[in-house]
Amino acid sequence: MVHEALAAAEAVAAEGISVEVVDLRTVAPLDTATILASLERTSRLLVAHEAVVPFGIGAEIAALAADAGFWHLDAPVVRVGAAPTPPPYAPTLERAWLPDRDDIAAALRRLARI
Repeated sequence: MVHEALAAAEAVAAEGISVEVVDLRTVAPLDTATILASLERTSRLLVAHEAVVPFGIGAEIAALAADAGFWHLDAPVVRVGAAPTPPPYAPTLERAWLPDRDDIAAALRRLARI
């Protein structure tokens, strides 16, 4: 998702929306210090991942933000992920199933309006 997130950040930058993209290389161990430092600088958090939104890693990151970073949040945590359906096997269907830069950019625009 990092390439899609960077492309989305570039797209919304033209609209005056500044985005900080954090590339988590691992989720175990989860780099909580980097996530919380970014939240402290930006006061907002959008989590984009390839997993389905319910019960995905984004839920764990959102819980971390709500617990350890609550006082830095100026808006609800937003999550972007795959639809809560079984993943398709055909590459064209998988591309349609996964979130892309347009989905992330739309979520960034919503988050910036809050």
